[in-house]
Amino acid sequence: MFLESVIERLDEPATLAVGALFIGLLFGFMAQRSRFCLRSAVIEFARNQMGGKLTVWLFAFATAVGTTQVLALLGWFDAGNARQIATRGSLSGAAIGGALFGVGMILARGCSSRLLVLAAQGNLRSVISGLVFAVTAQSALTGALSPLRNAISSWWTIDGGGARDLIARSGIGHGGAIVFALVWLAAAVFWARRQKVPMWGWAGAIGVGLSVAGAWWFTYAMSTLSFDPHPIQAISFTGPSAEVLSRVLFVSDKPWTFDIGLVPGVFLGSFLAALLFRELKLEGFQGGSSMRRYIVGAMFMGFGGMLAGGCAVGAGLSGAAVFTVTSWVTLFAIWIAAALTDRLVDQHASSTPSDQPVPSALGPVVTASFRA
Repeated sequence: MFLESVIERLDEPATLAVGALFIGLLFGFMAQRSRFCLRSAVIEFARNQMGGKLTVWLFAFATAVGTTQVLALLGWFDAGNARQIATRGSLSGAAIGGALFGVGMILARGCSSRLLVLAAQGNLRSVISGLVFAVTAQSALTGALSPLRNAISSWWTIDGGGARDLIARSGIGHGGAIVFALVWLAAAVFWARRQKVPMWGWAGAIGVGLSVAGAWWFTYAMSTLSFDPHPIQAISFTGPSAEVLSRVLFVSDKPWTFDIGLVPGVFLGSFLAALLFRELKLEGFQGGSSMRRYIVGAMFMGFGGMLAGGCAVGAGLSGAAVFTVTSWVTLFAIWIAAALTDRLVDQHASSTPSDQPVPSALGPVVTASFRA
């Protein structure tokens, strides 16, 4: 088997990190080309201005869910031992953390994955916001904010196992989950045709979804081949960003992990896409008030993502793909809080923010929005 031969050459930790690097490269490249962004999708939906960004998100969502469930149906993947299902979870953490993440996503003009993609193409606002996000996430994990996170998480918990598995609780099986994904995929195809979404919009979003399913399969395969236990996981950015920051700041003798390869891979993939398509451009803040908004938003996302146990990708794609209860609660909380924040904060503004344009019509504006 190919994976076994790679493990023999590199050892298990290095194989995990290298595999994550390639998965991150795919995710970063495709996310940059498709302009994949949950914030933009929520804004389009909340403002009833369907211009293609929601369609892009639906392609990624349906692909991640459908492909992951096909792998499970074929017996090539089992989420039973993944943290999102096997361990005890927090519904209060999912709801409150998801809401905080949704608020921060609007204020920072992008979720954690989008900030990383934009940082790779020269957006200095995203560089600063991403650093604040990672510092806050690390503080919520092991630092000054961890007692608050633990307290909120303890308010309403849910047992691991079948209690967190929506497929088991609903009885729909993997086949029913695949049908669910196909419905949303059909909706994405329908809207893509009506909105004339560019090829990179839907193709890149499908690549994003495939990278999520690929991460699930890869870490599961590694867990079945490894002598040492390795977590079964997919793409997320809250915990991994905190882990990478910790490794950069402090000398550590810990072995390499999936997280260590993922974040640099996404950054490199996004950079390569921007370089190849001539979209590298340095951009900074536009005044002090703008900087304050980004920093506050990044702090909300860092704490909220760690509290919820997942970000817009970690819960919205990876967690949703395995139908864990807490991830779906987080996803709904992100959508609701983000839509309300957009209405209260941004819809009263005199103009749309220039760095993340929201298309207001179909036709040429759609194509322009993907080139922004």
